[in-house]
Amino acid sequence: MRAATVTLSWDHSHENPIPDVFGTDDTVSLESIRYVNPIHDGRYVELLDLRGDLERARTLLEDSSEAIEYDLVGDDDRGVAYVQWRTIGLVGDLLSILDQREIVVDWPITAVETETDRGLELTVVGTSWAIEQAATDLPDGVTLELHRLGSYRPQADQQFATLTERQRAVFELALAEGYYEVPRETTQRDLADQLDCATGTVAEHLQRIESAFASAYAASIQSQDH
Repeated sequence: MRAATVTLSWDHSHENPIPDVFGTDDTVSLESIRYVNPIHDGRYVELLDLRGDLERARTLLEDSSEAIEYDLVGDDDRGVAYVQWRTIGLVGDLLSILDQREIVVDWPITAVETETDRGLELTVVGTSWAIEQAATDLPDGVTLELHRLGSYRPQADQQFATLTERQRAVFELALAEGYYEVPRETTQRDLADQLDCATGTVAEHLQRIESAFASAYAASIQSQDH
């Protein structure tokens, strides 16, 4: 079983598969797509991880001409939205490729920044041949950047997928700079200088990262005990 982690981006000839409703307001953002499912009449539903002002998110969805119906739950500045969208567009084309090549997505899909706009980072699982063929099937104007291709490692991949885009950037820099070496080869202040943010922000990111990995490890131990 093989897995490929890629970033997809697209030009303006395609309808943006990332809901534009969350790209026009600085108070709320789309963090990841938990699941996508096509339904009748060319429509589709999504589960979306949102961050920011959830009341503003409700207003944006209520005012959107593309959102047919929605529900949103959450606390503080994080929430999950169920949304039924009017048109499937490029999302349908991409899902069709997965279906034809018999490969699956290792959810969630993360919304990321690219050189030109926002893109989608995802991991797909299948045979090597199927993954290669899926890459050649992409519509014109859709660009693929390969990050990793190798054996599927579900536990490691799922732990990494729980991190936000910013947390992954902090974690990768901390690894590269030797923060987790013994003795440490860098400090949180040095990392903050490179990331152009406050030391306290780096400390908070690292705490959340380590908490996510510790929780995943504890869950794996408990599952082995039962």
